[in-house]
Amino acid sequence: MKKIILITLGLFISISSYSDEVSYFVSESTKKNNYPFSDAVTVGDIVYLSGVVGEDESGSIVSGGIVPEAHQALKNIQITLNKLNLSLDNVFKCLVMIDDIEKWSQFNSVYIQYFNKPYPARSAFGADGLALNASFEIECIAKIPNDH
Repeated sequence: MKKIILITLGLFISISSYSDEVSYFVSESTKKNNYPFSDAVTVGDIVYLSGVVGEDESGSIVSGGIVPEAHQALKNIQITLNKLNLSLDNVFKCLVMIDDIEKWSQFNSVYIQYFNKPYPARSAFGADGLALNASFEIECIAKIPNDH
């Protein structure tokens, strides 16, 4: 019985210490634009990506509205995930904020080009005053696979 308790306690300690590890990823673009956040924060095997808008490398929103912005934002997310040796397939949850909820279907037409079924869990809502006057913003949560 003591052996089982010690093994269980050891497993709990090793899981707890692993899940408490925190690391930060800050891209060159984020540094260059002096943004006050990290692009991604990893806690254990979960990666939390900051909200992303459709901005180019100079920090300007791409022109043309929600469709080109969505393409750019999702490409930017792919770049961040790739830097962490992950892909959009590792994303399991997204939060989408749209300045005009009437454009929800336009955003969806882009979103389904980047994510495969079964899609990540997702929330979407109308929001006013998004960063850089963007049409929308998306944040994601991804899981690092056990074999990673």
